[in-house]
Amino acid sequence: MLPKARTESPTFQTFEEARAAVEALVPQQSNLATLSDKGLTPDKQPNTLILTHADIVRRVINGSVLSKDDLDPGIVTCINARTSCHGWELNIARIAKVRTGNFLADFVNFKRRTETTGWRFNALILMVGDVVVYRGWGGQPVVNEVEVTTNPLGPLQDMGPSAVTGR
Repeated sequence: MLPKARTESPTFQTFEEARAAVEALVPQQSNLATLSDKGLTPDKQPNTLILTHADIVRRVINGSVLSKDDLDPGIVTCINARTSCHGWELNIARIAKVRTGNFLADFVNFKRRTETTGWRFNALILMVGDVVVYRGWGGQPVVNEVEVTTNPLGPLQDMGPSAVTGR
């Protein structure tokens, strides 16, 4: 009887599937059709952030001690291409949140236990025109968190001092 919540990727069922799709992209060869076939386009992958040249420069160089020589050649190619440069930041996840424990203690807000499991994946894909020049990925292959909230006053905990003093 306790609440549950889920966040799911419509395209990828596992972290490994998402990783394999991004790693299969070949810089200077893969194009928009390849991205579409692998389910990596914004229309197939919700929560994709579309990046402009300015966004990419801000993320890569802003306040950095790195010079262009320190950057991946694909990133430099994209930056040098100016307005032809654009990118996508994909944020893909499969997360389940389940409240477990005593129903009555949870219901009256004395003690709540929430278990979060799943995975989170993110990738950066940079393109010049329709050709991929850089791809990188990261994330959390395994998410396993337990949050326990204890309120000694139960339902009165959130009332605060105004309820007691009448102000």
